[in-house]
Order: sequence, then C-alpha cells, then structure tokens
Amino acid sequence: MVSYQLNTYGERIAGIYDELYADYDPAAITALNQLAHGWLAQGELARPGPALELGIGTGRIALPLQQTGVEVHGIDASESMVAKLRLKPGGDALPVAFGDFADVPVEGQYTLIYVLFNTFYALLTQEEQLRCIRNVARHLEPQGVFVIEAFVPDLTRYSGGQSLKVISLDNDQVRLDAAQLDPVAQHITAQHIMLTEQGISLFPVRLRYVWPAELDLMARLAGLQLRHRWGDWQGGAFSAQSGKHISIYEHAEQSQS
Repeated sequence: MVSYQLNTYGERIAGIYDELYADYDPAAITALNQLAHGWLAQGELARPGPALELGIGTGRIALPLQQTGVEVHGIDASESMVAKLRLKPGGDALPVAFGDFADVPVEGQYTLIYVLFNTFYALLTQEEQLRCIRNVARHLEPQGVFVIEAFVPDLTRYSGGQSLKVISLDNDQVRLDAAQLDPVAQHITAQHIMLTEQGISLFPVRLRYVWPAELDLMARLAGLQLRHRWGDWQGGAFSAQSGKHISIYEHAEQSQS
C-alpha cells in the first residue's frame, strides 16, 4: 500500500481535476479582486497589492483573478497540478513555489492571502494548521486579509462513522464518494471513485476538518482576528444552516484601529 503524502491528492487527480470541478462561483473572483485591492469595511479602496494562493493547483482561481489585474503568486506541493496551470494562457508567467503551504515558503508580504475549496483541511494536524496561520500572519501586509473558504462539518452525513454517496450516474460512468470519519482526530479519509467501461479509478483524499470557532481561536493565537464570515461569495449571512463559510481575517491591531 502506497502511503498518503503531501502531494498524493494533487498527483492522482491532476488529469481530471478541471473536468470534475469546472464550475466555480464567479462572485468569488469579484470578491477576491476587491480584497486584493484592500477593500476596507468602510468601503474605501486602499492601495492595491499582490495576492498569494495556498494550494494554487491548476490555477482555476488564480488565473481568472490575475486577468482582473491582480498580481497573483502561488504555492503547491503537486508538480502535476502546476503543470496543468502552466499549459493555460498566462499560466507560464505566474510565480509558483513548491512545498508545504503550511510553511508559506515565499518572500515578501501580500495584501491578500487565500486558501479556498476546503484546501486548508489538507493540513492533517492542528499543529500544521496553526503553523500555517502563523506563517500567513507574517506574510500579511498591515491592512491585508487572509481568506479561508471551507465546508462546515456536518457529522450527520455519516452513519456508523462512514458514508457512501453517488455523485453522478450516467450511461458511461458512475462517480462515488466513500468516506470514513474519525470524530476524535477530526479526520476524514475518503476516496473519489470513478467507474467506467475501461475500469476503476481511485482518487484518495485526507482532510482534517476544523470548526469555525476552532479556526477563530487559531487565528487569535497567530495575532489575527475575524473581520467577516460570509455564507457565500455574495457576502450572504453565515448561519446555522450554512453549508460552508468564507472567513476573512485581519491583523488584530488593525481591527482595533
């Protein structure tokens, strides 16, 4: 059995990633563009600055954001995912550092640092997650913001600590998600399974989910504080019925000024 490594998910799924996740809310690009240009709570525009994406992957967020005029940099552990990015228009010129995004292995500071689509959960221990946020804080400009988009844990999806869900079903293929839950470690061990006439393909993924309150505490330990928490990219209210959250953090001293 091959052990699960930092780049396992990206290396295995790179070939079909854009096909599986082709749709993404365009309002995300608009919101990120505003945040990269220093959109303040008072509605003022501060000076523009560069953005950094943690887990940049194939560039499905970074490249549209770059096209709006934002200077985007990235970090990723998967060479195969970044190779897909390089083949896209503008992808060959986008700076990408390889490595563990918990360490934020880049130089300089950024107006916007963001990690979307549950990618923060790819850090599999609380210690790694806290290290990531602390390193983000060191690279965040005084008026910059750190944005995390992630699902809200829903343990009712699991029966007996496991779940099996049909994602799609047609004449040519079946897509399934199989998962096991460890509520003590807050771990989800899953397989995206694709069944076709040509055979079976497995795309493993491991996550450590985080409750919003736990995320806020880690941010405070890193010197950051929650500015906003949205339920969607249109800035909708976050509530007990929200399936995901978009949490926007700033330096704690900034929120007091």
